[in-house]
Amino acid sequence: MSNQRKPTGIFERVGGVSVMNDTQVASDPNASAGRNALILAAAQALCGSAAPISIALGGLAGFYLLGDDKSLATAPVTGYNIGVALCALPAAMLMANIGRRLGFISGAVVGIIGALLSSYAIVIGSFAWFCVGMALSGAGGAFTQQYRFAAADQGTDDFKPKAISWVLAGGIFAAIIGPQTAIYFRDLFSPIEFAGAYFAGSFLLFTGIAALSLLKFDKPMSRAERKATSTGRPLSQIAAQPRFVVSVLCAVGSYALMSYVMTGAPLAMKLCGFDTDDSTQGIMLHVLAMFGPSFFTGHLIARFGKEQIVAAGLLILAACAIVGLSGISLAHFYIALILLGIGWNFGFIGATAMLTDTYRPEEKAKAQGTNDFILFGMVAFGSFMSGKTLNAFDGTAGWDATNWVVFPVVAACLMALGWLALRARKGATVS
Repeated sequence: MSNQRKPTGIFERVGGVSVMNDTQVASDPNASAGRNALILAAAQALCGSAAPISIALGGLAGFYLLGDDKSLATAPVTGYNIGVALCALPAAMLMANIGRRLGFISGAVVGIIGALLSSYAIVIGSFAWFCVGMALSGAGGAFTQQYRFAAADQGTDDFKPKAISWVLAGGIFAAIIGPQTAIYFRDLFSPIEFAGAYFAGSFLLFTGIAALSLLKFDKPMSRAERKATSTGRPLSQIAAQPRFVVSVLCAVGSYALMSYVMTGAPLAMKLCGFDTDDSTQGIMLHVLAMFGPSFFTGHLIARFGKEQIVAAGLLILAACAIVGLSGISLAHFYIALILLGIGWNFGFIGATAMLTDTYRPEEKAKAQGTNDFILFGMVAFGSFMSGKTLNAFDGTAGWDATNWVVFPVVAACLMALGWLALRARKGATVS
């Protein structure tokens, strides 16, 4: 009798995580992609929890650490986003050399260092070191942002949007874990507020490393193999494609607006008399709305098309601004933040799926890295301007001004999508 192990079904337990077994992987072209997507979703839930902690408390901690001039209160959140932007290309290139698994683990280690430094900076009352710690956390976050691209590295073209959605669905758990960690551990080092949350966040990243260690990707090419292999078209040629330009514009519009409004919301709620728990719960609802639709966004893209889902997301972002301008009750803030999350989900996942149409496998590192560099550079600018906008006006006028900014950005993105659709109807090549 053969000693070969018989299949036990599509899923088996490996290190406490349900993954597809080898028999299923061998018989289904999407099985390996599905296995990695599930593991990346688990890692998103754990490592991705660092971002809600940073966003929910970054502006408030900055406000706490600053003196009389509070206009730089959101600078730590900007530092986080700058860290993501500056490390987007290096993260993509590093993983091209050492592989996705080791690259992601390295990013989690950087995130742990950033979380511990942020905690220490709050304890000693250093605003500058807190910004540095947040920037390092962002550098680790640059690797987390690559999870969605890693999910699309394998499988058929129809499966890729679903894989991206699966990974981002892991953010649902991050939406709960991150803010709840912030609430329960922020007073760990009482009477010093906020430091405990960042300290606890480092342990979430450490746990995420265990999930990342289960990933299985093709072995990266050696330096000699990379030299002998075509790297594809020049970056300038890839970036000149109308579809590339529009996908990056829509991703930037969706994400930068989300960052701009979300970063300002906790401070605006504080100005309106709500406490830290209220604002943290608002961020939790927002992040849940960001990732909750991911269970079906991929299916919606497959049914209605990528551009249509991006357009729907942009319109939902406009609806968020309308609610934000309608009142300053806790319900208004919460509904606006929920709409902000749903709009981001549709706009960002759709734009990411559009981007994957514009490059070949050998071009993915430079195309993905360039996209994230531009994207998070603008996200950092948005988070920085959020604090400036709120501080420039008295009372709630800053929150109103923040919401008015949404409309012209949405209009510009919708016009770009319309232009792309018009080119398609005229028979032009758009991919």
